[in-house]
Formats: sequence, structure tokens, C-alpha cells
Amino acid sequence: MSSTVELTKENFDQTVTENEFVLIDFWASWCGPCRMFAPVYEKAAQANPDLVFAKVDTEAQPELAQAFDIQSIPTLMIVRDQVAVFAQPGALPEAALADVIGQARKLDMDEVRKSIAAQQSGTQGE
Repeated sequence: MSSTVELTKENFDQTVTENEFVLIDFWASWCGPCRMFAPVYEKAAQANPDLVFAKVDTEAQPELAQAFDIQSIPTLMIVRDQVAVFAQPGALPEAALADVIGQARKLDMDEVRKSIAAQQSGTQGE
């Protein structure tokens, strides 16, 4: 039984809105590195049952891949409180994925939002 959620354009917004921490794997069935990353991602999903692990099949959901400007796959994205806090192409090894999840868990989302607001207003936060 997979512990990951298949994201589509129909359920994407609801999934990201209703969950404060969502990891998204952008992948395709023809992609060798995607297939190698899949068991690592699945294992991380089982090790972190409090987080939502989702997958976007870029072949079946080209609009989502385009909306996030996905240039290469696999790409891992982490969304916290509806803010993308991490996006990186490439298949991560198990230890690196665990590290990224740990760092994302520690983020102070108030600080992240302040930083984004500062960037959007054209000023740099102190």
C-alpha cells in the first residue's frame, strides 16, 4: 500500500491548502532517475507519517508541471503553509532527503513569510 498521494489539477489546491506540510515529487514513468528515487521517497513517506507525500505524474498532469516551471525530473518540492520552501531537481539519496525534510520541519514560517513579503515589496529584510 502506497503512502503517497497522486496529485492532479483537480485535487492539487485542496491538498496543499488543507495540509501544512506537503512534499511533492514531480516524475514520469519513462524517467530512469524518477524510478530510482521512487522507493527512497516511499520509504521517507513511511518514516514521516505526519507529512503528506504527493506525486505529480508530469505526463498525466502537464498543466501542473508547467505551472511550477518544472524543467527536469525528478523534481522535489516542499510546500509549507502554502509556501514553496524547497524545490530541487534530481534524485536525492536517502540521507539527503531526510536532511531536507528535517531542515524544512525547522523552518520558522513567520520568518519565511516576512522574507517573501520583503522580496515582493522590493526591500531586503534585516
